[in-house]
Amino acid sequence: MSQYYNPSRSADWNYGGKKWRLSRSKIDLFLECPRCFYVDNKLGTKRPPGFPFNLNSAVDHLLKKEFDTHRAKKSRHPLMEQHSVDAIPFAHQDIDIWRDNFRGVEHVDAQTGMTISGAIDDVWRDTKTKELIVVDYKATSKDEKVSLDADWQISYKRQMEVYQWLLRQNGFEVSNTGYFVYANGRKDKEAFGGRLEFDVDLIPYTGNDSWIRKTLTEIRACLESDDVPKKGSDCDYCPYRETVGRTLQAKAGLRSDAPKKKATKKRVYKKDTSPPDTGTLF
Repeated sequence: MSQYYNPSRSADWNYGGKKWRLSRSKIDLFLECPRCFYVDNKLGTKRPPGFPFNLNSAVDHLLKKEFDTHRAKKSRHPLMEQHSVDAIPFAHQDIDIWRDNFRGVEHVDAQTGMTISGAIDDVWRDTKTKELIVVDYKATSKDEKVSLDADWQISYKRQMEVYQWLLRQNGFEVSNTGYFVYANGRKDKEAFGGRLEFDVDLIPYTGNDSWIRKTLTEIRACLESDDVPKKGSDCDYCPYRETVGRTLQAKAGLRSDAPKKKATKKRVYKKDTSPPDTGTLF
């Protein structure tokens, strides 16, 4: 992966640069570890990337195509009917921009001056209330039924809430209830046969975006400070960097084969008036 990793970015992409945006994922990084967030966005050195989840991306792509078919027909998807969700995919001229990872739904926050952005998987519209419904696609493969009960899934919930907040800042009426379309790859088949089957479930989540305003203020204060903030309590990267740093320093100090500087005799010149010499070495 090293050929794809450029840890030092152009200043334009750091805080204060004309291309910098506070994305949904950066907000989540700040909440996970303020120090990693600061090193990334203020100092311009980001974490190494994880490996791409190509199967998840394929599921995401196919789900979008599937729901787009119903968007064009202005019809309910069978999953909506199965779970009694009275909605249809929302047809909007900017839907492709909202889904774009490098653009997404954007809002320039007047209080902090920051541009907040997030790429949404899908948006539905309640046929009765006309409120927009934020939808996110997830894919996994586990034996048990999928849920949102794991501690680490707090990032999924915050993700939903940031999207709801962004749409509200753009003037839309948005339902507090969003949905996760969760595809779970089945492992109980007798053979693979070149085919992976999924159970697809629809999980509702009632969001609360009241935390976002305070978090944006804290993020702005962090970025404006010259002090490197504390590491997050659950951060794996900061302890790794600290341990490696101490190990390398100790190794350098203990190496018996390290080249040693030779002592050199200091050359001192004393003024002498006897020609033709210009100085006498002691």
